[in-house]
Amino acid sequence: MLKLFIVTLVIVALAVALLCVKVILRRNGRFTSPHIHDSKAMKDRGIHCVIDQDREAREK
Repeated sequence: MLKLFIVTLVIVALAVALLCVKVILRRNGRFTSPHIHDSKAMKDRGIHCVIDQDREAREK
């Protein structure tokens, strides 16, 4: 049981470390924004977040 706990702890610690590589190794490292309105690809396609779509619909 203890062996399984240690293996699980190592796997979780490795996963967290790999997720944070960009933040840790870069001088001003940040996670990219997951919001649709911050994505250039979504803006190019004309896709907006639901809040912006709701605001546009209410203004019309």
